[in-house]
Amino acid sequence: MAEQVAVTVRVNGEEHVAVVEPRKTLADMLRQDCALTGTHLGCEHGVCGACTVLLDGRTARSCLVFAVQADGHEVTTVEGLTTPDGGLNPVQEAFRAEHGLQCGFCTPGFVVSATALLAENPEPTDAEIREGLSGNLCRCTGYQGIVNAVRRAAGRPGSEVAFDTGAEKEGAR
Repeated sequence: MAEQVAVTVRVNGEEHVAVVEPRKTLADMLRQDCALTGTHLGCEHGVCGACTVLLDGRTARSCLVFAVQADGHEVTTVEGLTTPDGGLNPVQEAFRAEHGLQCGFCTPGFVVSATALLAENPEPTDAEIREGLSGNLCRCTGYQGIVNAVRRAAGRPGSEVAFDTGAEKEGAR
């Protein structure tokens, strides 16, 4: 039988005690022991960002952190970002309003990363938004809706891309 270690982690403001094998990842602990399935496992190599959580207020890939490393620390998952009444927070609302999601698999990681970005830089430029989210991958959206969502959450709604429909040229004739 494998060695078991007791860990105490404050998750979304609540203390969780779990007895885990030292090789168990934080992502697996969150999903299996804390029943918080919003943290998704994609690549399990730290590349895709789907498992992003806040560890002591900083983004971390929970698939690369062992649960024992989180012992005594504060973890915030996407479930912990909702408003006190259980509603959507401004970042989540912006993702909804700007169609910053399709299948939704990557969305929790993007929402957590965007939340951390805006906490550190409340008025990011588009380049800073792209840089701040560069560790997260999406295979569905094409990213523009995600960038627009972060822009909206930062108080700058509107798309940076103006699509030329040719209507102005036709109307000028």
